Amino acid sequence: MKSSRHIAVAINPTASFGRTRDVGPTVVSALSAAGFRVTVLQAVNAELLRAGIARAIDDSIEALIVVGGDGMVSLGVNVIGDSGVVLGIVPSGTGNDTARGLGIPTDDTTSAIRMLLHALARPARSIDVGLISHGVVQTRFTGVVSAGFDALVNDRANSWHWPRGKSRYTFALLRELVSLAPRRYELTIDGRPLSIDAVLVSVANNVSIGGGMRIAPDAHIDDGVLDLFTVAPLSRLRLLRFFPKVFSGTHTELDVVSFSSLRRIRIDAPGVVAYADGERIGALPIEVEILPGALLVLGPEPI
Repeated sequence: MKSSRHIAVAINPTASFGRTRDVGPTVVSALSAAGFRVTVLQAVNAELLRAGIARAIDDSIEALIVVGGDGMVSLGVNVIGDSGVVLGIVPSGTGNDTARGLGIPTDDTTSAIRMLLHALARPARSIDVGLISHGVVQTRFTGVVSAGFDALVNDRANSWHWPRGKSRYTFALLRELVSLAPRRYELTIDGRPLSIDAVLVSVANNVSIGGGMRIAPDAHIDDGVLDLFTVAPLSRLRLLRFFPKVFSGTHTELDVVSFSSLRRIRIDAPGVVAYADGERIGALPIEVEILPGALLVLGPEPI
């Protein structure tokens, strides 16, 4: 007998052509076998998939399971909005940083699906969401807003189809080093103005970007605050030495690095484009604020 619990599974439009093409069907089969009523959402592009998710939410689904990377998570989070629909993630993308921050296995589909099924049997977890205002457009994010050298690296990495995985971000970083230059940032942090020169400015709700670069190792996805991470001007050589420390999170001890907690920030700088969860937001200025406990997710219980 089928359960009355209705779940939608949204599958990355590009997954059917890559090495992860079997993940979506495997998730659907596992949920159906567990007795859930499953609606499969697939489309040839993100906009059509967005429309399909919106219709499923209007059809009173209990949960949306996204199969893909951080781009799919971003899509799901923004369509869900304040609807109260629960978000589940089965990671099969390049970065998978939101899944990683939630403790969902990123390299073992079987374990990720098993965790998803266990999570569906208990109350969902509440996490924070960041809200970006760019002109009249608002975008939600679960991970990190990049507005400096890190955004340039993201821009470069997203324009490449090879190599896959973490190495793409590494090569993109090396390419962007050629034109490394600090910029003057005008910030307003919880109502207080601040001018700084920096090569990197990020606002983090989660720990990592780029497939495991732990830029804000002390960030928590459910603590009600955002973490501002800045890097003061430094040479190309020193940045190269700095970069490997980001993967372990030991860069926090360097004198060029600064962290602070906040609830709202305005960021402006000439010639800088912002990214959030790997998705392009647009040219600065932007405003970012925290929405505490605004999203329900399926995953392991927090430690």
